[in-house]
Amino acid sequence: MLVQSHRGGVSAKMALLLGAALAGTPALAQAPAATTTAAAVDNGLAEIIVTAEKRSENLQKVPVAITALSTEKLGQLQVSSFNDYAKYLPSLSFDTTAPGFSNVYFRGVASGGDGNHSGPLPSVGIYLDEQPITTIGGALDIHVYDIARVEALAGPQGTLYGASSQAGTIRIITNKPELGKFSAGYDVQVNQVEKGGTGGIGEAFVNVPVSDNAALRLVGWYDHEAGYIDNVPGTRTYPISGFTINNAAFAKKNYNTVDTAGGRAALRVEVGDNWTITPTIMGQSQISHGLFAQDPNIGDLQVTHYNAERANDRWLQAALTIEGKISDFDIVYSGSYLERKIDTASDYSDYTLYYDNYSRYILDNAGNPINPTQRVLGHDKFSKLSQEFRISSPADKRFRVIAGAFYQRQTHDIEQIYAIDGLATQQIFDGEGTLLNGVSVGGRPGTWWLTKQYRIDRDYAAFGQAAFDITDTLTLTAGGRLYKFDNSLSGFFGFGKDNPAGSSGENICFGPAVIANTPCTDVGVIGSDGKIHPKQSKGNGFIHKLNLAWQATPDMLFYGTWSRGFRPGGINRRATLQPYTADFLTNYEIGFKGSFLDRRVRLNVAAFQEEWKNVQLAFLGANSLTEIQNAGNARIRGLEGELTVAPAQGLTVTASGTYTDAHLTTNYCRIANSPDCSLPGPAPDFKPNSIKAPLGQALPVTPDFKGNLVARYEFPIGDLEAHLQGAVAYVGSRWAALVTDDRDTLGKLPAYTTADFAFGFGKGNWKAELFLNNAFDSRGNITRYAECTIGSCGPIATYQVVTKPRLVGLKFGQKF
Repeated sequence: MLVQSHRGGVSAKMALLLGAALAGTPALAQAPAATTTAAAVDNGLAEIIVTAEKRSENLQKVPVAITALSTEKLGQLQVSSFNDYAKYLPSLSFDTTAPGFSNVYFRGVASGGDGNHSGPLPSVGIYLDEQPITTIGGALDIHVYDIARVEALAGPQGTLYGASSQAGTIRIITNKPELGKFSAGYDVQVNQVEKGGTGGIGEAFVNVPVSDNAALRLVGWYDHEAGYIDNVPGTRTYPISGFTINNAAFAKKNYNTVDTAGGRAALRVEVGDNWTITPTIMGQSQISHGLFAQDPNIGDLQVTHYNAERANDRWLQAALTIEGKISDFDIVYSGSYLERKIDTASDYSDYTLYYDNYSRYILDNAGNPINPTQRVLGHDKFSKLSQEFRISSPADKRFRVIAGAFYQRQTHDIEQIYAIDGLATQQIFDGEGTLLNGVSVGGRPGTWWLTKQYRIDRDYAAFGQAAFDITDTLTLTAGGRLYKFDNSLSGFFGFGKDNPAGSSGENICFGPAVIANTPCTDVGVIGSDGKIHPKQSKGNGFIHKLNLAWQATPDMLFYGTWSRGFRPGGINRRATLQPYTADFLTNYEIGFKGSFLDRRVRLNVAAFQEEWKNVQLAFLGANSLTEIQNAGNARIRGLEGELTVAPAQGLTVTASGTYTDAHLTTNYCRIANSPDCSLPGPAPDFKPNSIKAPLGQALPVTPDFKGNLVARYEFPIGDLEAHLQGAVAYVGSRWAALVTDDRDTLGKLPAYTTADFAFGFGKGNWKAELFLNNAFDSRGNITRYAECTIGSCGPIATYQVVTKPRLVGLKFGQKF
């Protein structure tokens, strides 16, 4: 994809395909489960208890598609961040530019280009325990430690999870305080990156009984990730202004380091026999430096950039969960407040090649030409207030009901400064009164372009789900959600007054500033009262879920689901563009779950077809300003599955994978959707409404096949408990963008395979392990992007975000 600024081997694939042909995806838990390990037990597989439908049930009896990675599995797979667990969730795909800036997709429901501050809301909901933490601009990259499970539920989850669970939901479930038990533990790790630096991790937790009815759990972590991208020395000469710049002040080896520190405190209090109160506070600071991509024109794991690059991403969430009973009914209240702040600095010299066309206007206050190189300074502040109340009838009845209400208010205070050092703060005229320069926005020194906006996204909902046992083996479940959304945007974007480079900004303001630290307002509307109001997009409706499950035998379950999800509409900040409408995803799915051979074999499989209507697409439009349009319709068909086998004592083998066929079923037109894109565009140019992406074009980001194969053997060495493990992950080829012109720029991302190995041993309360990740040093392309379009900048650098090079590490841990 293009950055939304202002404006493997065949043999590995065949092996995974063979495993996935027999496989299926387990079911999502929505609350803490009793156990989620699939380790071999007495030559069989342990039962997995989840609460996928808000009740404790055997995973194999829940008619929902889910993948769950337990505490034990997360540790075995060396999972410490989003990228680590994402590769073991076959239905999940993502694009990313850096830690904390990943856009997540399920089952091919991806148009690319998401993540811009004034772009569409995410199509995948992310939860921390009971509370939503989904934010525009990238999923929170929560350090994974003392986590009970990471759960991934594919397909629309709108009835229970709402607007941002159109295509699926991820839940990160933390370990809760335990009453009456003291426990503690720590883990330390040191690692070395191939062609890079040395990193390390320190983590610890303690669970302390406070009284007979209360316990406190404290968790902390620090993670230093070594760099592996070199910013190599170089120069750039702008062809029109003639200025030559160098990066001597910023050139450095292994400059893309990441330091993550955070903690969590949770208190659990039992009130009487039926009520539990759990307040939690959790926060994290993640500081990254450098670029997390390579420029193949410079070299392997190398770039040449000319400004400081960093991100300081910190967030804090306070949450409260109250659980209890009134008569036979279970009551749950969950509420939270999340605040996230991100400060960034980015090199923008690639895009400066475009603005070099206006270099004669880039002057200082004395009228002298200055270096036109730009850098981007970002300051983003998010907040999210959410509250949910639900009530459930007894689980042992033939007719069971869950009902509830939900409210959420998200805000985003946006500031993006495109800076040129020394830029004039006043207008300069020649002797004939002709304006000679572009002036800093609103008199802010050095600000060539400013985006300063305030966005609010509100969601309201009432939901319910009822299950009825038609017979002892046949159950019908129906659910629905009444929703309402109200989204708004106001503020300023653009150049300073009379800037010859463009007419946006102060030239088109229609009123005084409504957002602090802006010169005036050009995003908003004038109401009937004569006052300036935010631009708004509102809507309401109903979405549904219908499921029929047949427990054919105690070990075999068949099910079918018809469900629908949605994503709210929103605002285009460019005044000439209309708001974009909600898009909808309708899912048709059949699935099977079974256990065989004394439960030594577990097989789950699901086939699906999804109809995506009014696809929301964000792309760089005129002047490289992000625009969002409803880009027609698409269809996704696929098969996903998981096979787990325990063929012998201590040996467990798991194969999982997803095959996806996702493509447009209508043409995507430049201006609006018409069957043949022949209608003229709007005044004043009336240009033909050309095809941006034709019917049948594959959707981006998602590969045709993604899968993994994990084998683990546990065995004794004397009085030690030892293990060997190998894990192979395959990601098929996929496109980086939907629009044909962008594909021509970025090309197609090739398939890649990574392999991880580990050997460890332990005794009693301690364990040690030596591991090797990406053992064959695969340079798989995760994402490709460019800073601007060829139409704006001419031939440009295409950056490749690649898999982390080979990592060798040693870790040691104890529990008490």
